[in-house]
Amino acid sequence: MPTQNEPKTDTLAETDNYLAWKADEPDGETTYHLELNNITLHFFQEEWDEFLELVKLLGKK
Repeated sequence: MPTQNEPKTDTLAETDNYLAWKADEPDGETTYHLELNNITLHFFQEEWDEFLELVKLLGKK
């Protein structure tokens, strides 16, 4: 059972090799995480929003 100091986490998407998840931190901040094989990228909300815009642009190419 999570304590007050642990974030609430949710999986956003998952494949065999990749995982995207978010954490609602106790201080009210939401962070996003991409696990790409042995690399993990961490984003704050503003950075995540910009990353999603980048991915959308890549999809148009």
